[in-house]
Amino acid sequence: MPDITDEQMRALMSRTREYSVVLLKAAEGQALDRADPVVWEHGRRNFQLRAEGLLPIVCPVLDDTDLCGVGIFNASVERTRELMQDDPGVRAGLFTFEVHPVRSFPGDALPT
Repeated sequence: MPDITDEQMRALMSRTREYSVVLLKAAEGQALDRADPVVWEHGRRNFQLRAEGLLPIVCPVLDDTDLCGVGIFNASVERTRELMQDDPGVRAGLFTFEVHPVRSFPGDALPT
């Protein structure tokens, strides 16, 4: 691993900015079927938010826990809550969500 000095860390940390992370969970008692039309529309909305630059990172969770997805929003916590409250799966009672403020590096991306 490369050596990172305190000076390098301070310089890098000064370039971070605030984002919001969403933890999407199955609502209690909900067995989700990915073929469900509401889940499909939830996915469509994620693509729309991604196209608008509001949801640059969206990660469906593939295990059998109640955690269904993680998303990083390019929006304030308040705006992200508003967006999530209008999600088709949340409106239908299939999903619940948590929103947390986070910091990260603009331009970072998942590796190809």
